[in-house]
Amino acid sequence: MRDNRLGDVLAAQRAEEFRKAARALLRRPLLRAGGPHSDEFRLVRQHAAELRTWFERNTGWALLVDSEVARLRRIPGLDSDPTHPARDQRTGLPFSRRRYVLVCLCLAVLERAEHQIALGRLAEQVVLAAADPALESTGIDFALSDREQRTDLVAVVRLLLEWGVLAKVAGDEDAFLKSAGDALYDVDRRVLAGLLVSRRGPSTVRADGFAERLAELNAEVLPDSDELRNRALRHTLTRRLLDDPVLYADGLSEAESAYLASQRGALTRRISELTGLVPEVRAEGIAMVDPDDDLTDLRMPEQGTDGHVALLLAEYLAGKGGSVPLSELHRQVAGWALEHAGFWRRSATVPGAETELTEQAVERLVALGLLERAATPDGTPAVRPRPALDRYRVGETILLEPGQSAPRKSSQKSAKSTKGKRTR
Repeated sequence: MRDNRLGDVLAAQRAEEFRKAARALLRRPLLRAGGPHSDEFRLVRQHAAELRTWFERNTGWALLVDSEVARLRRIPGLDSDPTHPARDQRTGLPFSRRRYVLVCLCLAVLERAEHQIALGRLAEQVVLAAADPALESTGIDFALSDREQRTDLVAVVRLLLEWGVLAKVAGDEDAFLKSAGDALYDVDRRVLAGLLVSRRGPSTVRADGFAERLAELNAEVLPDSDELRNRALRHTLTRRLLDDPVLYADGLSEAESAYLASQRGALTRRISELTGLVPEVRAEGIAMVDPDDDLTDLRMPEQGTDGHVALLLAEYLAGKGGSVPLSELHRQVAGWALEHAGFWRRSATVPGAETELTEQAVERLVALGLLERAATPDGTPAVRPRPALDRYRVGETILLEPGQSAPRKSSQKSAKSTKGKRTR
């Protein structure tokens, strides 16, 4: 009897470690043996065989693990999702087009660099690469001629530090910004080699146009049998359930809808067993909710002025039918800024600040699958509530007196609780 109990305890411990390893990979698809996530790396390496089998079968994602790096080659379920950009490590602002180009140029330079490189040397090589006529013809100009361009390069370097491509040895990026110093970095070639995730080499893509090139970069071979078609559908739907805050039924193809209708229980059960996510199934779609609230890069609600604006807009828009003009939201936010002036940051009451506050809140709600951008019949920019936004709908509080059989309504308003039901 004692041996049975011990076996059960060990099995439960192993299952919990396996779940932690899977969640670690979903949070950070690239883990290093050293650094702040070394404990998670050890868990992933310990359960590498099981994890590799699960991801290959259910998502088609390959898992590469060696003594230094674990890399989940996580191809997104949707190539066209623009709601999770790379962000400045200091300001949180999304990268501009030029910064994305600088990321690629920096990686190309580092591929040919020695095991160490100075920031000034990296800048020189990037400037030379940016002078290529083919790149200049696209409108990208980078000559390190002003502070704005230096700021762009430093933002890219800090992102590479966060990824682990670079490790600082000496110096400071701020000194480089002021043209008063330099910085020296080690180059981690194992991380650098594992960054690119695509089904084919970018140099082999021949399509014109960004969307077409991106689609060709990750294009899969068309399945020619029922078994392969079902496998492709399983991969696509599992990726989207893991990636997207909400999987809406109206965004699926006919084949995807039919497969989900027949395999919904199996799909959600496997994901729950792997990650601990809880399926919330509605007629409009499925959300895999995270009770631990750490498998997300955006949360709702969030603290601070921007988080409060997003929550107020969610409550205001919940239950509304049709499109709501952005101008209406600007007026609402301007009024809330005055109402909550004692709690919001001072700049929120400056005339015109409501436009930026509204845009940031809308961007968050769109990324969480709670809103979609739209337009009114006359072409005015607007937003349209999605079904999942109803969780923030304000309803009347029902008060019951002792012994009362019929509820008595009160005019007091209260928001529905979202505890444990936050959209991933």
